[in-house]
Amino acid sequence: MNNHPFHDPGLKARHRSARLFKWYATASIALTLAFLCFFLFDMGRTAFPALWQTYVKVDVSYSEKTLRLTSKAIDRKYRKIVSRAWLRNIRRQVEVKPELMGHTLSQWVLADDQVDQYMKGHHYNLKVKQIAVVEALKVEGAIEMRWNNIFFARGDSKLPENAGLLSALIGSLLTLGVTMLVAFPLGVMTAVYLEEFARDNTLTRFIEVNINNLAAIPSILFGLLGLAVFINLFGLPRSSPLVGGLTLALMTLPIIIVSARAALRSVPDSIRQAGYGLGLTRVQIVQDHVLPLAMPGILTGSVIGVAQAMGETAPLIIIGMIAFIPDSPTSIVEAATVLPAQIFTWAGLPERAYVEKTAAGIVVILLILFLLNTIAVYLRKKYEIKC
Repeated sequence: MNNHPFHDPGLKARHRSARLFKWYATASIALTLAFLCFFLFDMGRTAFPALWQTYVKVDVSYSEKTLRLTSKAIDRKYRKIVSRAWLRNIRRQVEVKPELMGHTLSQWVLADDQVDQYMKGHHYNLKVKQIAVVEALKVEGAIEMRWNNIFFARGDSKLPENAGLLSALIGSLLTLGVTMLVAFPLGVMTAVYLEEFARDNTLTRFIEVNINNLAAIPSILFGLLGLAVFINLFGLPRSSPLVGGLTLALMTLPIIIVSARAALRSVPDSIRQAGYGLGLTRVQIVQDHVLPLAMPGILTGSVIGVAQAMGETAPLIIIGMIAFIPDSPTSIVEAATVLPAQIFTWAGLPERAYVEKTAAGIVVILLILFLLNTIAVYLRKKYEIKC
């Protein structure tokens, strides 16, 4: 049997090695999926309580006295139960509805964050008397959990129960808008020039090497570059989406250029040769044939680059976009913050309520990234069908 011309003495060993390799690959995939599921489950479990907020029903008195000292608007025993953010809002309520003056009304008002944590079964810092008041409110049906629209409808706050993501979300949208308006056309035009028009010489190769190197350097260096150029040199407003978008555009440009060049390189040369055979110029061939065929890959790479920029924190911290911003920006030159910086800020605060808000913010970012990747796949499929 061993003398058979087709006998391979190492065949069993190779089969055994192949089985082991297959087992290692399967185990690695299973371990990765298990870690991902655990991460998503733990993040969702921590974030879910942030979607609900405690409200209490108390009698609120509107008078000249309570406008001067808002804490007098409610009974003394409820002053540590009701949120200070709601009490501060009494004057604004009267400005909106002057007919409230001189009346005492029973209203559902926002509860303090420690009461909220007590209702959710988390760690709290309530005194015995305050706990007794909360338990009495439970019996009366005057305390309940409601959907936390504050989290999505308001900006940051020094009080955990009144803190939301709206200002950071709008700041992120404005920043990414500037990023795409700058990085996409510049990146695509640079890729087209290098791939279709530039001569293969020392200068071109030097540029290509540096573009590839820029795609791999730490993002914090782009933050230092943005601080030095856009703020110190050009005097653009610090902490603004304009500076943040330009900084992220510098970081995203190499990714777009590399992906766009790869997409252009994937277009068959027969397309170009056919164009030359029909008497078309190089510009006409690139504009009307090569670029449309490469557009699915270009769009995919661009959206992925924006998704990466969406999660960046380090460069934006350098240019000051981690400031406390309670109000939503209305233009790209106003002070703003972004979702990753907001989450970073919340993660460093001591109050227990910020833990669930941090997790909820991370879930929001994950959903946005999932949406961006879905858009990338959709655009790729759509334009591939057209082509």
